[in-house]
Amino acid sequence: MYKTVLFDVDGVFLSEERCFDASALSVWELLHSPQYLGLDDQKHVVRPSEEQIRRIRKEVFVNDQVLDWMKQKGLNSNWDMVYLVFSGQLMLFLKALYEEKPERVKQLLSEPVTAEVLQAIQNEANGFQLRFSGFISLFDGKENLDKHQLLIYFNELAYEWFGFAVDAFSRNSSLWKLAYSVYQEWYLGDQRFEETEGKPARQKGKKGFLENEIPLAEPEKVRQLLTTLKEKGIKAGIGTGRSFLETEVPFRSFGWFPLLDENHIATASDVMEAEKAYPHRAPLGKPEPFTYVRAYLGREADISDCLDHPLPFENGKEILIVGDSVADLLAARKMGCDFAATLTGLTGKAARAKFEELGADYVLEDITHFIPLLQRIG
Repeated sequence: MYKTVLFDVDGVFLSEERCFDASALSVWELLHSPQYLGLDDQKHVVRPSEEQIRRIRKEVFVNDQVLDWMKQKGLNSNWDMVYLVFSGQLMLFLKALYEEKPERVKQLLSEPVTAEVLQAIQNEANGFQLRFSGFISLFDGKENLDKHQLLIYFNELAYEWFGFAVDAFSRNSSLWKLAYSVYQEWYLGDQRFEETEGKPARQKGKKGFLENEIPLAEPEKVRQLLTTLKEKGIKAGIGTGRSFLETEVPFRSFGWFPLLDENHIATASDVMEAEKAYPHRAPLGKPEPFTYVRAYLGREADISDCLDHPLPFENGKEILIVGDSVADLLAARKMGCDFAATLTGLTGKAARAKFEELGADYVLEDITHFIPLLQRIG
């Protein structure tokens, strides 16, 4: 019997759909808003209809092929996804610009890429044709890049294309922070963004998606699941790529939050705190095990203890991690823990073959199959 179960959130308890919608809208805004690259301000929308959201996401993520590709590579953060997809289009634009103005490209990439830098090249970007379908081909011949290498890959590509060293692309870059900020505005809405980030939203009028979360099972069944774990003396924790606020609000609305020990809820907020304290250890998001290690040891544990805890865990077989992505599975393996995959993520039941190929210990149709699993193995 497992003594601890650590759950992911998106694709397990909550649908990822709104996160992916916000990601697509963020890329779209960075490309079209006059506050950024400003390719076509007529296409920029602040309060899109459901039909507009579907159309934008279909175009940006190429019928979700790009999303699936990134998930298969272990990318679990929507912030990383926004940064990477926008950077791909930016690189394609710079490649076209280089043919006419090589010195201009060198100048642009010799400094951090900020909102102001993007605004400064709007005239030169006018008329550039976006090529979302060309994103994956940018990585041809680089099929074995892991998550960390993906996040800095465009530095390598810039050297290959332009012939000079670049360090504008990374998890700690100004461009990544810009992608993070735009995503947070979309997901939280401008009011919550300003409350949590302590700075004004660049784009006013966004309602946010936090109040429109979609549970992947009946909330009462999830409450029963968490109650059963507590009655059995099994510690339940959370390890998620969401921020604490993005986890707390929907969990409270569905009545799940009181059934969890807050000390064992590790989120992207903890990851960012750790990366700020130990920048040389970044990035620490999944598939790195830090999130789940912190969920297990508790948020009261020192960050350094979470970073330096010996892996794999001596008692790893007493810990079960439940997630929907390859990133979750990889983190579990680094910790020496068993892993249960849920088929309620991006690719649904089609993910079964991938999880079986990677050796997941259990594959569940959805989270409601978890208690029968415990009873079966228990």
